Amino acid sequence: MNGTVYKSTGSWYTVKSTDGAFYECRIKGKFRTQNIKSTNPVAVGDHVEFELENVGDETVGVISEIGERKNYIIRKSVKLSKQTHIIASNLDQVFLLVTLNNPMTFTSFIDRFLVTAEAYDIPVILLFNKMDTYSPDEKAEVAYLVDLYTHIGYPCIQMEAKTGKNVDKVKELMTGKTSMFAGHSGVGKSTLVNALEPGLHLKTAEISEQHLQGQHTTTFAEMYDLNFDARIIDTPGIKGFGIVDMEKDEIGDYFPEFFELKSQCKFNNCLHLDEPKCAVKEALENEEIAWSRYRSYVQMLTGEEDNPYRER
Repeated sequence: MNGTVYKSTGSWYTVKSTDGAFYECRIKGKFRTQNIKSTNPVAVGDHVEFELENVGDETVGVISEIGERKNYIIRKSVKLSKQTHIIASNLDQVFLLVTLNNPMTFTSFIDRFLVTAEAYDIPVILLFNKMDTYSPDEKAEVAYLVDLYTHIGYPCIQMEAKTGKNVDKVKELMTGKTSMFAGHSGVGKSTLVNALEPGLHLKTAEISEQHLQGQHTTTFAEMYDLNFDARIIDTPGIKGFGIVDMEKDEIGDYFPEFFELKSQCKFNNCLHLDEPKCAVKEALENEEIAWSRYRSYVQMLTGEEDNPYRER
């Protein structure tokens, strides 16, 4: 039988078959020994082959094959530094939810996420949520970030998941597609899913007053079929986002505004650091490239880990 993975708990997988039925499945032991460096050999969104087996009074599935992925979002494993974690696969697009406070989303986190999405050819839309909670200065900061990322080529929407403002714009972009919501805990991912499809009743939680961080309400990645011909993958909140499987000389290629200038650099292998006649550094000095983007690039190049509490 063929199907798509809708939920992964690490040991069991909920698979929706091509005929629309859901089955609880496990994986064949061989996946554990195939030198897979990922903590989760099967990810939500994967297309799989499975067989049904009777175990006592229950019928369970056994996943025997994973189809080739058209793309996936990957990051370093939180607990196992030498391994990776595939968040979701076979995506049409990702919505990255951004908030200026409660919790704060730093530009270094946004840029790491965008670089990973660029590397795996996944379109990203930035959703600036909780606009109704911001001061005039914070709204001005959002306007600056919207201008920055729109100019690079990333669509941006200012919205309010709680009040429903501009949720219809998100809904329109999602129709007919498989999308993923990502961002820190507390940015409003589950609230937005509930606004799009009130019948799902996903758990939401208040921000921790002590740490101004979100509470982890989504424990595992899970895909939902929505009633307007869309599928959404809701994911656990991400604190840091370590990039993986990238050589130093290719990181700059995943910054679209850097890549556009690359051919104008004196050296073909220019890393945009101390090389003479570097078009990227010249654009930076002329304020044609944002310093926050360049800082993010240098941090990735030097292998500095993403810290969600670092200053902007």
